Amino acid sequence: MTGDEKPKRKWRKLVGIAFSLISLVVLTYIAITLITGRGLDMSWFTRMFSRLETVEAVDELHFDVGRERVFADLDGSLAAAGTLGIQVLDVGGNEILREPLRLSSPAVKSSNGRAIAFDVGGTTVRVFDDRQIISAIEASGEIVSASINRNGWFCVNTQEGSGLRGVATAYNDRGSAVYKVNLASGFVLSSVLSQDNKSLAVLNLTDNGSRVTLYNGLNKQDPDSTFELRGGLILDIQYLTNGSLLAISADSLLLIDKSGVSSLMYEFFDKRLGGYSLDDGYIALHLLDFGVGHGGRLIILNESGLLLGEVITDREILSMSMGGGRLAVLRNDGLVFYDSALEELNLAGDHLSAAGSSRILALGNGAALAAGEHSAVIIRVGD
Repeated sequence: MTGDEKPKRKWRKLVGIAFSLISLVVLTYIAITLITGRGLDMSWFTRMFSRLETVEAVDELHFDVGRERVFADLDGSLAAAGTLGIQVLDVGGNEILREPLRLSSPAVKSSNGRAIAFDVGGTTVRVFDDRQIISAIEASGEIVSASINRNGWFCVNTQEGSGLRGVATAYNDRGSAVYKVNLASGFVLSSVLSQDNKSLAVLNLTDNGSRVTLYNGLNKQDPDSTFELRGGLILDIQYLTNGSLLAISADSLLLIDKSGVSSLMYEFFDKRLGGYSLDDGYIALHLLDFGVGHGGRLIILNESGLLLGEVITDREILSMSMGGGRLAVLRNDGLVFYDSALEELNLAGDHLSAAGSSRILALGNGAALAAGEHSAVIIRVGD
């Protein structure tokens, strides 16, 4: 055996031993997860050998919908609503839908390829996909908010009458009103339909705090249960993919069951909520330290409340959005991508392409839309 062959043989032996150890670790992990029934998650293993993902080409999109533009992901195309109407572009920037109308204060939300655009403080509502306007509604009162679920059923919340009575109206996927709730007192903030279209949750403010009223079955006027957060402020409610109702308050995340009983998912009483974003299976929070400056942290939880990742941040965060298992964060010094464990993804492209942007929208195809009043660019995450 020559002198050159000895190191090669030794190297091959070390590689063989390392491969055997890795195989043993993987097999042991698989066995434990199968025995305990916790489910198999190999993401920790693949991250050991995968290189950092990189951000590739930037595409500029030209939306022409007036001022105060807001955006929504239509699962393969992009929708914008502005003071002059609604527009949908495909990923190549080609217009595939346009609806001219006046929106004084435009807002838009989307779910599973459908979107609802509405005029906050006005009466106009449009529900659409990337091919057509599905529903055109003029509300009977001033619109406060609206929502849409994965099946295309949607809710419109208004203040009506001389006493500004709160009204929540639920519509099916064809735009027909199927249920209406009149709140005797309290300002209605929002309402959401469950993913099976069978339950409605209404959030309103009261003199004592916040109230969530639950209607199961959508077949009677009287509520099935209520939850009161006395002295506290609930900012939003959302049905999770597992069927639970999530309430986002100023200092905690709560789960509310059908009987109106709450349980604590996550508490951040020593922080203040800077922002949040929900995606299928994930909840991202921006928590700020009390005091001067922008110090705080980003965290991501799953729907069971398990902390998946946490990162300290000292930059001003302008906007954040969770989508496709990634968190896009627009800071005052540029755009940052994270995976669901809050591992930062390397920016290989020109990260200054987001300059002038004030809003970020994570897309399900591993990209994000960075937009301002005069620009909109798509930044893709590479392999």
